[in-house]
Amino acid sequence: MKKVGILYHPRVEATRTKAVELERALKSRGVAAWVCSAWEKEEAGALLDGTDLLMTVGGDGTILRAVQVVIPGRTPITGINLGKVGFMTEVDAAEVVARLPELLDARGWIDERSMLQAELVASGQSKQTFYALNDVVVARGEIARLIRVEASIDGRPLTTYKTDAVVVATATGSTGYALAARGPVMHPQSPDFLLVPVAPHLSLPYPLVVPAASEVRLVLRAYLAATLSVDGHINLPLADGDMVTIKRSPHFARFRRIGPEGSFFSTLEDKLKGNQGGTGRKS
Repeated sequence: MKKVGILYHPRVEATRTKAVELERALKSRGVAAWVCSAWEKEEAGALLDGTDLLMTVGGDGTILRAVQVVIPGRTPITGINLGKVGFMTEVDAAEVVARLPELLDARGWIDERSMLQAELVASGQSKQTFYALNDVVVARGEIARLIRVEASIDGRPLTTYKTDAVVVATATGSTGYALAARGPVMHPQSPDFLLVPVAPHLSLPYPLVVPAASEVRLVLRAYLAATLSVDGHINLPLADGDMVTIKRSPHFARFRRIGPEGSFFSTLEDKLKGNQGGTGRKS
């Protein structure tokens, strides 16, 4: 590898310190390296051209932001864990410098993860398109009152949820918000996705596994303001009648892995209990 980028969490000083340490270690090996805040999408995107690997220092949230920098490109990502759980991270911060040769020699394998494509049609606005590695959520706003969400799959009505939120999650996102809402854990290589209501009231309470080729449409029916959230950090207001159409994205998130393939289930319990990774916080 000739060029490596490093993204860090700007509100956690330890991640910036580790990023600078990595930059020095890479340059000492003759590798061009750049460092940027994961929150500066445009700035990071301008540095991405020719980058062979994008490393993130933080937690899963930092990786989600890195994916937004890369898409629609194909630059692989390796997560350095300074968060609490790190489902998507690959290497603990304490060992990353020692394991740089493995990464720079492109050992290991590429882990491709399915993503979602969400199209928002809001009154008086042009259609907007978003991409999510974890989930797309239609949720109530600041007032603690249920919203009504008309849901259909492949153009056929499913139900009207009366709920706090409706989560549409990838297999990767099945261990996030969807799991907290009692959705199933899916193997991360699955192309299917989930439809999960959050605290539904007198409406369909069950999570559904949706085939990869299907399309989910959610229409808000609420007088109070609601929110569209994409991977937890792209958040937009929704009004009555606004429509979100969600399907599998043509783009994939790509991760450079140096751990053994097929280790997802063997490490699942530890990760759910927060026993993986170094000190710090989820970012």
